[in-house]
Amino acid sequence: MKILLYARDYETVKQSGVGKAIDHQKKALSRVGCDFTTDETEDFDLVHINTVFPASVRFARKAHRMGKKVVYHAHSTKEDFKNSFIFSNQLAPLFKRWLIHCYKRGDVVLTPTTYSRGILSTYGLDRPIKVVSNGIDLSFWRARGGERSAFYKRYQLDPSKKSILSVGLPIKRKGMDDFITLAQRLPQYEFVWFGKLDRALMSPEIKRMLEEKTPNLHCPGYISSELLREAYCGADLFTFLTREETEGIVLLEALACRSPILVRDIPIFEEDYQAGVQVYKGRSVDDFEEKIKAILEGRVPSLIQAGYQVAASKSIEETGRKLVQIYEALLK
Repeated sequence: MKILLYARDYETVKQSGVGKAIDHQKKALSRVGCDFTTDETEDFDLVHINTVFPASVRFARKAHRMGKKVVYHAHSTKEDFKNSFIFSNQLAPLFKRWLIHCYKRGDVVLTPTTYSRGILSTYGLDRPIKVVSNGIDLSFWRARGGERSAFYKRYQLDPSKKSILSVGLPIKRKGMDDFITLAQRLPQYEFVWFGKLDRALMSPEIKRMLEEKTPNLHCPGYISSELLREAYCGADLFTFLTREETEGIVLLEALACRSPILVRDIPIFEEDYQAGVQVYKGRSVDDFEEKIKAILEGRVPSLIQAGYQVAASKSIEETGRKLVQIYEALLK
């Protein structure tokens, strides 16, 4: 059995969650000894597609004409497209129709969580929908020593202040607006956001907020995985204030690095994350502000170990094994 991981669009998505998912799949299949290629000219038995560009759809059709099976990975939904880019809400209904068109090209559809499977089940795909976590490489996402001093020095943070980290595209759906507001309310802490987006695609609200002078807000842009690992391990708190996700790879990375976690209380986090057990949760800026102060002032218990166990249950090796099972069943 040889798998083609379709990668023609990788350069376009490599800085996004979809790009990370492709990287994870390569690593996951390598870990379990599954033969795969990213070269379309090589022979293959099955193609695994992660992107929703026109070329991806054309290749899925080509694969079917060749008599090959197609696995289509559903990383996106209409729901997590909203509140993303300028005009994204107006375009969301059209985007949903396009997603349905893409996902129906698969013989089976994969998605990272039961929550996202529930959304996709309302799309009328008429295809089996299987849940496979994107997975996390526990051997990489871990502390190795010296991260805090390196993190503070690299981004010129005030060593007398505790630090709050978030990662994602700087968009409202990811909670960038609330993160900026919190930085303005809590000048006693350093706030650092990693993620990059062309300003032409940003909503007017986020552009306006970023233009306001907030001395304790730092936005270094996109960084490498190694520097991100350093940041997770060096910061005092990871916040994930997203309003909608299909899984949230960065949350798994932070959990694996044993970061204290504060997330927005939304449906996707109900299954694996109990408030006050694995993570802390909030619903509003006022709530987030109080939780941040309580966590950083040590007024609430540490949840680091229980949070790590969630990441450990979603190891990249387990992802590889599940992918192979799905591939083999499809090829029977």
